Amino acid sequence: MNLQLGVLEEIVLLILLSQDHTYGVEIAKTYEEQFEQTISLPAIHVVLKRLEKKGLVKSEMGEPTAERGGRRKRLYRATQEGFKIAYELKEKRNNLWQAIPGFNFQSLIPS
Repeated sequence: MNLQLGVLEEIVLLILLSQDHTYGVEIAKTYEEQFEQTISLPAIHVVLKRLEKKGLVKSEMGEPTAERGGRRKRLYRATQEGFKIAYELKEKRNNLWQAIPGFNFQSLIPS
């Protein structure tokens, strides 16, 4: 893997993998639920554009909706390459965690 991802790029990519064909507001909501902190919609859109430029995300315009006054949403989904990169990052992180001497994942799980 030669492609570099920032932490926020990786997080947004993972959110897209869990919510196929979603849009910026839903991504921001999921981020806020997971990390208990807000993120601006412009920040999400900047990351989505970067991921799309890298070929990890594709977008298309959805159908107009009444709640948006007839405007269309831009819907995003991860590409196969996006999935591959996310999986490779997960494996590399797992390898690093497993290399910590004496570390026990089970000790972190509340009983």
